[in-house]
Amino acid sequence: MNTTIILTGASDGIGAEMARQLARQHGKTLNLVLAARNASALAQVAQQCKAVGANILVVPTDVSIEAQCRALIAATVDAFGRIDALINNAGISAQALFSEVKAEDLGWYEQLMRVNLWGSVWCTHAALTHLKVSKGRIVAVSSLAGLVGVPGRTAYSASKFAMSGFFEALRAEMKSADVSVTTAYPGVVLTNIRSHGLNAAGKAAGTSGLKEDDAMTVEECARLILEGMERREREVVMTSRGKLGRFLKLLAPGMVERMALAALKDEVKPR
Repeated sequence: MNTTIILTGASDGIGAEMARQLARQHGKTLNLVLAARNASALAQVAQQCKAVGANILVVPTDVSIEAQCRALIAATVDAFGRIDALINNAGISAQALFSEVKAEDLGWYEQLMRVNLWGSVWCTHAALTHLKVSKGRIVAVSSLAGLVGVPGRTAYSASKFAMSGFFEALRAEMKSADVSVTTAYPGVVLTNIRSHGLNAAGKAAGTSGLKEDDAMTVEECARLILEGMERREREVVMTSRGKLGRFLKLLAPGMVERMALAALKDEVKPR
């Protein structure tokens, strides 16, 4: 029986690379459902996955709209009859000092929450009955900003902290159903997510506010997430700095704040 996996945010970056790696690993035994807003980019990823034998269903989806999340799950079940894994990867980044956000622009905080948190909640809720039947896997792609508050990323950290809390609670609820919940915490990864992320006005920033000298490759990040899913790990914290930061947060929170500030480029540090 083929394995059916749904992957949101599959058109670019980590999501697109996870799709390619899954397709290479499983080939003809994989039913892979690709979801994102960018239909043309999705089509390109779909062709790459089909080239190695995977069965692909493309469902253009805006996860900030509940009806589209539920339609994604319904289309998957209609096409393949089951769901074995749901990877909640869709997300928007943001880099803005809270003091620089104007009152009339705060609406983008809510929109970011709808994508990063509610999109995952809606997709997971719609898929849950099917995942219980298959004793499947849920993956939530959070961020180190969901473990440690990062200056200049109040909106992003808020959405990722909320995501982490939701899936931590869900993991406990799903234990008796043998449905695993894996939360992944990437650090800085070489993708376009930060340059596509929002600035104080809620517009695409075009640049990243974080130093990226030691950024992880997208290939390694995708591999670590998928290995965590396969092993049904609770959490995947990918870097030694991330593991250290989480530990030090309990013992020396002031040191963690200084580490977070040091990760910012000079031009975006608060003054």
